[in-house]
Amino acid sequence: MSQQSVNAIKVLGIDAINKAKSGHPGIVMGAAPLSYALFNNHIKVNPKNPSWINRDRFILSAGHGSMLQYALLHLAGYEDVSIEEIKNFRKWNSKTPGHPEFGHTRGVDATTGPLGQGISTAVGMALAERFLAAKYNKEGYELFNHYTYVICGDGDIMEGVASETASFAGLQKLEKLIVLYDSNDICLDGETKDAFSENVCKRYESYGWNTLLVEDGSDVAAVTSAISQAKISNKPTLIEVKTIIGAGSPNKQGTNSVHGSPIGEEEANLFKKEIGWQHAPFEIPSSVYEDFQNSLINRGLVAYSSWVKLYEEYKIKYPELAQELEAALSRNDIEELSKASFNFKEVGEQQATRNSSQDALNSIANVLPTFFGGSADLSHSNMTFIKGEGLQDDENRLFRNIQFGVREFGMATILNGLALHRGVRVFGGTFFVFSDYLKAALRLSALQNLPVTYVFTHDSIAVGEDGPTHEPIEHLASLRTIPNSYVFRPADATETQAAWYLAQKSNTKPSSLVLTRQNLPVLENSSFENVAKGAYVVHETSTDFDTIIIATGSEVNLAIESAKELEKEGWKLRVVSMPSVELFEEQSQEYKNELLPKSISRRVAIEMGNTALWYKYVGLDGLVIGIDTFGASAPASKVIEEYGFTVEKVVARIKEL
Repeated sequence: MSQQSVNAIKVLGIDAINKAKSGHPGIVMGAAPLSYALFNNHIKVNPKNPSWINRDRFILSAGHGSMLQYALLHLAGYEDVSIEEIKNFRKWNSKTPGHPEFGHTRGVDATTGPLGQGISTAVGMALAERFLAAKYNKEGYELFNHYTYVICGDGDIMEGVASETASFAGLQKLEKLIVLYDSNDICLDGETKDAFSENVCKRYESYGWNTLLVEDGSDVAAVTSAISQAKISNKPTLIEVKTIIGAGSPNKQGTNSVHGSPIGEEEANLFKKEIGWQHAPFEIPSSVYEDFQNSLINRGLVAYSSWVKLYEEYKIKYPELAQELEAALSRNDIEELSKASFNFKEVGEQQATRNSSQDALNSIANVLPTFFGGSADLSHSNMTFIKGEGLQDDENRLFRNIQFGVREFGMATILNGLALHRGVRVFGGTFFVFSDYLKAALRLSALQNLPVTYVFTHDSIAVGEDGPTHEPIEHLASLRTIPNSYVFRPADATETQAAWYLAQKSNTKPSSLVLTRQNLPVLENSSFENVAKGAYVVHETSTDFDTIIIATGSEVNLAIESAKELEKEGWKLRVVSMPSVELFEEQSQEYKNELLPKSISRRVAIEMGNTALWYKYVGLDGLVIGIDTFGASAPASKVIEEYGFTVEKVVARIKEL
């Protein structure tokens, strides 16, 4: 029966890709046996309840081979992936898009496609399982006891981010992470030997992984046995499975021509004839469905039913823990957090917003027990350390500080995996200028609606002596272009506390907190509540003002002080703090017009970064005091002065309007 089911996976992939005239059939045909071995003989899921928290996770890191996953989900009985949806592969609004999309198709545990990120996200999922198991499992009550499985390809292994996270996973001994490496020696441009020659198993052994080799990827029993061996290891496991890309295609197997293009009807017919497949396109014998019913589906139902019974008993025996867990899983734990949870500074007190951020995250950690995170080797610069706790590792699974090492991209992908798993709230930090290293993962945070919090410190040319390599210029503008995400640049300690609170309230968007190294005064009129509006009045001469100054971050105080100087000469101004452009854009048009009246044309924006965004708010005739060149190395006060961010120079510029 296994061979007919394997053939069904291949045929579904071939027919759907041919019909779409687009797709990647090579991996479907080559990896069908190993994926069948995983799904039919090992994986623990319940297709009728795809979000069951103790299900095994599956990530197709080689997301271009999405039809492999859709074929498996269809045969496993996931309602979202009907035979009609298979026929609609890559069509508008189908449940079978070109790459798997989390939240769009039930049964897909992660959005994949950007190579390297899938396998890296899996590391976060395995980390979440380990933390939650340590926190909530009790003797006889293993609420969390599941594996994270990955199918990856040569491209994933080549990507640097996969190496970052594999090193982390090995150090952490994430034994419930199992990766099946579809090793077929072919990439889109040709043979992998032309670009990639190392011994992958030896490399992963050096990371601290258990490695296994299956010489014949068509041998379902051998793959099944290898997975069984992986399950008893005390390390993460890489199973290299030698396969033939496009296996069975008479004229294209083993070549790059079958990697990223349909094989065509003629080749498909030759293949079907070779394997004795006599069914019409998209027609699957009932025996194949029965095969999946008798293995994957029944196994999952038994496991799910047992778990539900176990959890009902757990709720009786450990009611407080169960309540805490349910709040964490639903993110209703936010109800425990309020303004009163935070500690506020007095007006005029000086504090860098990175330090304000540390106060805030520790206040949150005191309230939310599954809140944790770390930094890319900068926790004492980013101020991301949860006080009173050590570093989380294999021997200290409940500690809430993670040492990600100098792996910004890897850190962000792990954060995505943690958030995808559910049950934890996570954050990660680095210098703002290094947000470029992780932007591809932040983009996937936004695409997957993941409420990850990013802490970016050293936010401007005020970095000073470290010079232009470490002074962000274009970075604020760049992050603000990512859809479905929030960027906060708070003006003082009060706005920073609010930014953290709002980041935790978000359930569908990542948040980036952009923070200073230098001290800033707590402003007289800064408002915890008004940060939720994205922008608000922080200083005003009188209601008949005729000039508006908009500023963010450290430049808000500069704007206020400049306004006060102008007021001495009879100017009437309104100063607006805009900590979050995105939140401001979510407000009603009435509020926007009230804050920035169209009748006031004399407008100024001040921000130590790229100027492009601000013309939207000040108009083409408005004044933007920003920076469109690289920074410089000198003491911060000197750099700030030379770039024009002093009261004297700002006042002079405004007078020129």
